[in-house]
Amino acid sequence: MKAFMDKDFLLSTETAKKLFHEVAEGCPIIDYHCHISPKEIWENLHYDNITQVWLGGDHYKWRLMRCAGVPEKFITGDASDHDKFMAWAKVVGKAVGNPLYHWSHLELRRFFDYDGILNESTAEKVWELCNEKLRRPDFAVRDLIKRSNVELICTTDDPVDSLEWHEKLSADKTFTTAVLPAWRPDKAMNIEKDTWPEYIKKLGEVASVNINSFKALKEALSIRMDYFAKHNCSLSDHALEYVMYAPATDEEIEKIFADRLAGKIPNNEEKAKFKMAFMLFVAKQYHSRGWVMQLHYGCRRDNNPPMFDRLGPDTGFDCVDNSAPSVQTAQFLGELERTKELPKTILYSLNGNDNAAIDTICGCFQSDEAVCKVQHGSAWWFEDHLDGMTAQMKTLASLGYLAGFVGMLTDSRSFLSYPRHELFRRILCRILGEWVEEGLYPDDMDTLKEIVRGISYENAKKYFNFASK
Repeated sequence: MKAFMDKDFLLSTETAKKLFHEVAEGCPIIDYHCHISPKEIWENLHYDNITQVWLGGDHYKWRLMRCAGVPEKFITGDASDHDKFMAWAKVVGKAVGNPLYHWSHLELRRFFDYDGILNESTAEKVWELCNEKLRRPDFAVRDLIKRSNVELICTTDDPVDSLEWHEKLSADKTFTTAVLPAWRPDKAMNIEKDTWPEYIKKLGEVASVNINSFKALKEALSIRMDYFAKHNCSLSDHALEYVMYAPATDEEIEKIFADRLAGKIPNNEEKAKFKMAFMLFVAKQYHSRGWVMQLHYGCRRDNNPPMFDRLGPDTGFDCVDNSAPSVQTAQFLGELERTKELPKTILYSLNGNDNAAIDTICGCFQSDEAVCKVQHGSAWWFEDHLDGMTAQMKTLASLGYLAGFVGMLTDSRSFLSYPRHELFRRILCRILGEWVEEGLYPDDMDTLKEIVRGISYENAKKYFNFASK
């Protein structure tokens, strides 16, 4: 019987062990999509205890605790940090098969040098051990990033953001990790939301544009993209229900816009047409600027109305959506390609059943503009576990070009999430090692090492045109 999470965790063959320990393990991390706070990096935040850094804002853990019947008091309520950690430890100790078990124990090993297991009986010991480390002067946020060998981070930023923390971090030569903004204009696109009119007013103020038409909205967005570009932004990110294709005339879009400003909520057809026009505009802007477009879709959000009213979004009440039609995704990309304005694009679906569709769509739009110009993004959210990541990479290899893959991202709000890259790299090496030792690929270590280093690090750096700080 293999020991739990030893140095060869998940590395099932000698080839896998060699690829991981000689190549993947030492590669720097490029975390090109996350939700951490640049302000907290600038301030070099010090956490008082493990609950604050581990459970605060982590809706993955919150969902699991609710599944185990933990009262909300110990999840998002007013229980003490100590009691919340005790509740979490009791739950995670039995979370067999759940990626949170692997993530949690990797984080305990890499940051706190704890090689044991976390459960109800060890919780108090782990609480004391972690808090003792966190009290040290070398365990602030920047230290956590440095310990993880993170070369570059892309945060997620709204068009109205001042980017002041990015400016300060860029000027700080004592911190070597680059922290760059990524453009996330969902609030400007979501015309059906009650908050949209007020947001459009704020966007206009920031851009110094009177946004009284769709044309004016495009002008304001372009001005803000210029501002982001000056702060070294080179990629966007969009959260979509699905990638839609609903063409409309300029006159139709202007009427939908004017009606919304007048207080009329658009129907489904009008909403789709507006969002299609919005996405076509920003995508063409990305192409002209050399930015990468990331499209996250296949998620139905905020399914529990009472809990949404109580806690708001991103609190653990989202689910996989099965309505992500590949035809519309292909039509949308095809419309951009028709005018030669398709930017480098990464497609992520929350539904693992979309893997083959995504890879075959990507294959329709590749060119010599970039290696894998249209990418199948890493297994996302409910899919970033052993089976999900394995399925994503095997389908990509079968239907596309795995060697050109830009690899893993944390998509996290926690500064302890970087071992997710390690888990991903171990799974990558496991897959390649098994193929070699089953005779499906030759024992060509020079090529294999090049592939592993590319997927772990170099491909992302080239694809996004990143430069080290």
